Amino acid sequence: MCDIKRIPVTDAVGLVLAHDITEIRKDEFKGRAFKKGYVVRPEDVCHLQNLGKEHLYALALSDDEMHEDEAAYAMASALIGEGVQMAGEPEEGKINLISDRDGLLKVNHEVLARFNMLGEVMCATLHNNTAVKKGQVVAGTRAIPLVVKRRVIEEAVDVVKGGPKVIHVNELRKPRAGIVITGNEVYYGRIKDAFAPILVKKIESFGGEIIKIDYAPDDEAFIAGKLKELIGMGADLLITTGGMSVDPDDVTRFAIRSLGAADLTYGSAVLPGSMLLVAYIKKLQSQEFIPVIGIPACGMYHQITVFDLLLPRILADEHIGRKELAEMGHGGLCLNCEKCRYPVCPFGK
Repeated sequence: MCDIKRIPVTDAVGLVLAHDITEIRKDEFKGRAFKKGYVVRPEDVCHLQNLGKEHLYALALSDDEMHEDEAAYAMASALIGEGVQMAGEPEEGKINLISDRDGLLKVNHEVLARFNMLGEVMCATLHNNTAVKKGQVVAGTRAIPLVVKRRVIEEAVDVVKGGPKVIHVNELRKPRAGIVITGNEVYYGRIKDAFAPILVKKIESFGGEIIKIDYAPDDEAFIAGKLKELIGMGADLLITTGGMSVDPDDVTRFAIRSLGAADLTYGSAVLPGSMLLVAYIKKLQSQEFIPVIGIPACGMYHQITVFDLLLPRILADEHIGRKELAEMGHGGLCLNCEKCRYPVCPFGK
């Protein structure tokens, strides 16, 4: 057990601090005023008293104990995987973990729960499948007490060892997207297309390019021909819009099926976007498959839909099928807020 000596702050000049000391100034500052290892100087006494410190503590750790900062570093090292790094040194026993690239955050939440069940240690993360930017904080971990038993940290490290890392960020590819906008009303110029500018903006936000936007009437063979043409132009992501409901004229999904689409899944457990389609079409003279996303009409009227939840996962080369679309039902209800704050909201979480 560690030996803790309680020393009046007025007698602490020359003492080496065993822990960080936090300072809080309302609406101005919250952070570390004095760092672990700092040697107290005479001019610090008044400052420490203003922080409410009448006593300081000197620690002598036994061999079976770890200081909170050492523990935080050991846990962070065990938790992080590819695409994640530590944000500097531990402070007050906590260390933040940041993404070192733009990508898709993946969290093994089952192992994370076992880690947090140990007590005296914790790790909090953003939601699994969150699209993140380079330098963004994705998690934080800490030892809860100032001094923690070494066996607890060793057990925490063992919990996350031996399998995929608990926290990693998958790289996103930059798509070359081909788009086919279907519907007689648009093809024959009866109404103005509203889909193209929306999709262009969303694809370009991930650094992708649009190789071509085509228009097609509600004709199965015509739509299939346009998709074939886009494949021949080198598209590695196909997007269709409209023709996804149950009306007899809604033939887009049949056109996709006619191209020999594999793992075609129609319908998702997300609102808006329940009539979404995801399929995979084999590339010409290749064993690789091109993902196809069929977006229902809700994509024109709602700022955020199931498409926004799926696109980063598809760009991370995840295979999306019935199981993945079914699992999205938990958290898959958009609240249709008057002012959309996505992704800072529960949708897709």
